[in-house]
Amino acid sequence: MPPISRGFRGRRPPVDPTRVPPGQYVERDFPVLSAGPTPRVDLDRWQLSIDGAIDRAASWSWEQFRALPQETFTVDIHCVTKWTKLDTTWTGVAVDTLLAGLSPGGAFVSVWCDGGYTTNLPLADLTDGRAWVVHEYDGAPLPPEHGGPARLLVPHLYFWKSAKWVRGLTITVADEPGFWERGGYHRRGDPWREERYWSD
Repeated sequence: MPPISRGFRGRRPPVDPTRVPPGQYVERDFPVLSAGPTPRVDLDRWQLSIDGAIDRAASWSWEQFRALPQETFTVDIHCVTKWTKLDTTWTGVAVDTLLAGLSPGGAFVSVWCDGGYTTNLPLADLTDGRAWVVHEYDGAPLPPEHGGPARLLVPHLYFWKSAKWVRGLTITVADEPGFWERGGYHRRGDPWREERYWSD
């Protein structure tokens, strides 16, 4: 019988290239990238808000947020640093659910977070089942280093748009660049178009 190497795990299954945007490679781990230190949040004081150009502002405590209709789904995610992670599973609340009955009066959103991070998105990229505020990853509470207790998840855009430690969405009439966008990153960030920087 031939010797068995404990380090040998066989070949990895082939990846469908149509799932990987141009310039990306598949990452098996989940790298941690942040613009600053990781905030530690007291859930008793946590609140998620929607305000700005909207008929009425709304907010939810942690208990109220967890009581909203929840969805569990599996998506691929794509980081601007060129890694793609396939088949990630999350649980959270659809942005459509949060916006129900609020009648936004602007076409853009500024997302703001604990730690001072902000990012901007067209409202259309957050609606019609395209974005969620998530609090679980792979069946467990979302770790702080990955944005817990809750982060925005917009899987069809580069991952910097999926803001960690999200606390609010402000509806705006004009597009207002956020933290990385003011530093030269693309205002939208479509990985299939390689929209990494303003010049792309």
